[in-house]
Amino acid sequence: MTFDDLRKNETVAAYISAADANLGALGYTEHSFAHVGMTADRAKYILQTLGYDERTVELAQMAAWLHDIGNMVNRTDHSMNGAVMAFKILTDMGMPAEEIAKIVPAIGNHDEGTGTPVSPIAAALILADKSDVRRNRVRNQDESSFDIHDRVNYSVVKSELKINEAHTLIKLKLTVDTRYGTVMDYFEIFMERMILCRKAAAFFGMQFKLMINEQSLM
Repeated sequence: MTFDDLRKNETVAAYISAADANLGALGYTEHSFAHVGMTADRAKYILQTLGYDERTVELAQMAAWLHDIGNMVNRTDHSMNGAVMAFKILTDMGMPAEEIAKIVPAIGNHDEGTGTPVSPIAAALILADKSDVRRNRVRNQDESSFDIHDRVNYSVVKSELKINEAHTLIKLKLTVDTRYGTVMDYFEIFMERMILCRKAAAFFGMQFKLMINEQSLM
């Protein structure tokens, strides 16, 4: 079973769409194919750069593609719900148990409220997911009615996640238009996420650095 098989699966696509629709109804930013695709790409980048084998990289992409399907059930405990749903999907698709056992805990541990980087796949998923902050995740087109999440995401005009050549540092570099959101706004809603990113980086023996408008903040 490949990552491409998962992306082409109609059941998975339906669940991703339904999860995103539920979050849209609740006023959350985009969590559809753009988000899971970005997360899969960044998880791949992290593990490839750190020298992990091709199959581990692909399993991380699969975990990233599935990580938010639990939002179809409820935003609360969505990581746990998603892990159970992924177990059923992957079992039905014929994935070996030993590989399912690597994907499921990564999904179950990606949320900042309860998550822990328990494995390379889990750590990569955390860093990839929490670093996806960008303007086009905002659904609301009326700037006058932006809430803090809209303001913060809309303010980010560029987002880069980079590992240094020595593999000692992973840096999230944001370019922020402060007309829409301030640095303090960012920390108000994302502090827990950044702390979890720091833990995930430490799993790989790296430091995590957050830079906003060329200023180092973590």
